[in-house]
Amino acid sequence: MFASVRAVSKPPVAIRRLAGIAVVVAALAAAASIRPEDPSRLPPTVILVSLDGFRADYLERYQPPTLLQMAEEGVRAEYLQPVFPTKTFPNHYTLVTGRYVENHGIVANTMHDAELGRFSLGRRAAVTNGAWWDDAEPIWVTLHKAGVWSAMYFWPGSEAEISGVRPALFRPFSGSTPAETRIAWVMAALRMPPEDRPQLISLYFEDVDTAGHAHGPQSDEVHAAVHSVDRYLTHLDSLLHGADLYEDVNVIVTSDHGMAPTSSDSVVLLDNYVSLDSLSVVDWDPVVALNPKHGNADELLVALERMPHVSFFRKESVPARLHYSRHHRIPSIIGIADVGWRISSRAYFEANRQRFDGGTHGYDPASPSMHGIFLARGPAFEAGTLSAGIESIHIYELLCAIFGVDPAPNDGRLNAVRHLLR
Repeated sequence: MFASVRAVSKPPVAIRRLAGIAVVVAALAAAASIRPEDPSRLPPTVILVSLDGFRADYLERYQPPTLLQMAEEGVRAEYLQPVFPTKTFPNHYTLVTGRYVENHGIVANTMHDAELGRFSLGRRAAVTNGAWWDDAEPIWVTLHKAGVWSAMYFWPGSEAEISGVRPALFRPFSGSTPAETRIAWVMAALRMPPEDRPQLISLYFEDVDTAGHAHGPQSDEVHAAVHSVDRYLTHLDSLLHGADLYEDVNVIVTSDHGMAPTSSDSVVLLDNYVSLDSLSVVDWDPVVALNPKHGNADELLVALERMPHVSFFRKESVPARLHYSRHHRIPSIIGIADVGWRISSRAYFEANRQRFDGGTHGYDPASPSMHGIFLARGPAFEAGTLSAGIESIHIYELLCAIFGVDPAPNDGRLNAVRHLLR
């Protein structure tokens, strides 16, 4: 269940001890009943939970009880504003680096690099290649430099060696892994001997995002998914109470982006305006990223600007507030669909029309439909605090403050979130 690599010069003793599958299973089974030697002296510890695609207004709309209780006991921001594009990998990496996309280099879920080739979520060789991720330092590398271990469950970037470091514990992504197994892994990590115990542990649940894509954000299926992940957190809380750790561990719950409703009646077809033979499309929807094949960018832009419901920009002219101009992986022309609109080729749309009914994300992060959540409780946080919306670039600085480590260069500011801390 644990995956470990050379995150430190000498692997923690407990990682070597948990090498056998039978031993790991036994550790997971015992997770709820074994208490650390002295939890009153537990060093700063954070469980960082990502609820993919959990929109800010789902809290009021669907009333998940455990999340609402967390908001009462700890801190809650009215919303968490993601970075552009509001996609999964770029925003997860921003949360743990404090960098805008143009500075950390994970410019989309699908991208191209002249030296590295193609990157997409399903290309394991790319996802695990640290060269894609090396432009910014994630929190687990920062902590490693201070001698603090991390355990990352399904967090984008954690499977790659970045600056020569991986988390002390990590798991390759598998969407079929039950929530109970993921939570048991977290509890097993908390039971490790003090000298080996990770202080930053992550969790990831994709249920809400999956339901939002298939059925839209205001569907019964999203309602059910919100309450499913809420029950996962209830289970986690129960195990923390049982281990007498509830008051000692900080729990942060956040999301990478929101979700907008879409329809097959709101799709624009790229090849209705330009020949697909004249360009190379790196990413499609709802942000189309392309390069002209024959250097005819001006002519291509004139044709593209006739397309309704999409705003096209040269890379260097993308609005400055989106911070999406400076990285070499950003293609030369960017088209951003209006919220709720989709972009496709004619052939793909005709073969997959039903895929455009439901929901998606990627749009301008200023849109409320793209806003995510931020809630936290624990000894580091001021109880009963409702904050105005915050930006995701500040979370890395917040984490560094909790652990008392010096942050790497980043785009966030601790002062923007200091009021959340005790």
